[in-house]
Amino acid sequence: MPGVPHGPPGPSAAREGHGPRTALATCSGPAYRAPVRIRQQRPGRVRVPVVVQGRGRRARARAARVLWGTAEAAVTFGVVVLLLVVHQLWWTNRQARAGAERAVHSLARQWSEEGNARGGGDPAREEEEENGRGEGEGKREGEGKGGREGNQREGERERGRDVARPSGTAYAVIRIPRLRLTAPVAEGITARGVLDQGYVGHYPGTALPGRPGNVALAGHRNTHGEPFRHINRLRRGDDIRIETRDAVYVYEVDRQLARTSPRDIGVIRPVPRSLTVPGAGYREPGSYLTLTTCTPEFSSAYRLIVWGKLVSTHRVR
Repeated sequence: MPGVPHGPPGPSAAREGHGPRTALATCSGPAYRAPVRIRQQRPGRVRVPVVVQGRGRRARARAARVLWGTAEAAVTFGVVVLLLVVHQLWWTNRQARAGAERAVHSLARQWSEEGNARGGGDPAREEEEENGRGEGEGKREGEGKGGREGNQREGERERGRDVARPSGTAYAVIRIPRLRLTAPVAEGITARGVLDQGYVGHYPGTALPGRPGNVALAGHRNTHGEPFRHINRLRRGDDIRIETRDAVYVYEVDRQLARTSPRDIGVIRPVPRSLTVPGAGYREPGSYLTLTTCTPEFSSAYRLIVWGKLVSTHRVR
């Protein structure tokens, strides 16, 4: 149309309001929306929201310290337990076996010296003593009851000397060939003074080796030398030898009681017979040997019993 300028409006027209407007409605279509300008931020200046939690950090630090302390305590406890096990299963055995071996050698040396001293005496006196013993035996044979009473008094004197032996004193050696066991036998059954030394303990009040009645012995099954650890492997007919200064007494394994109460004192009586297990033991007097130890292994809940009978005596001096 005449008078209407063609082409895009100039800057002046825009300033005067003749340019396109961004929010005007038209009758022929939807409203026109001007593009939204997004302001771009420069690289390196992006703002990231940071939430500072001071209390949570301190709580995590405390938890870490507690966890670390618990771990250290657990490791220390484990090391202590390990050292205790090593001490009980290795060191006590090593120490007790060495002491028991020294005791056996000491007894052998003592008996040898006493035998040499006897052998080096006056031959005339020894012959006189031998003749005196022969005359005494002849008199006892002739006197009958009087001779038996003399033997009884002599036996009582010998038993008196044996009972006077102090607790913990080794006076015999036990040998079990099947188990390859050699250990000293001492008077008493106390833990610290006898059994923990690797010794086999003799129950006070029971018969002495070679005597009528019941020779009752005790020994550890685990730790402290454990001399009786494998007595459950003994079989009927196996030999058990007890050596003293004057004789070697050979007992033969007869029977075994796999488990009984620690309070079952019937197994060490002169005629051994269990008070808790019916039918276990003997009824007739004799010369018995009883070995006692704990069972099962590493426990003292029950007692394992091995019984034997005297089959021979060998005089050595």
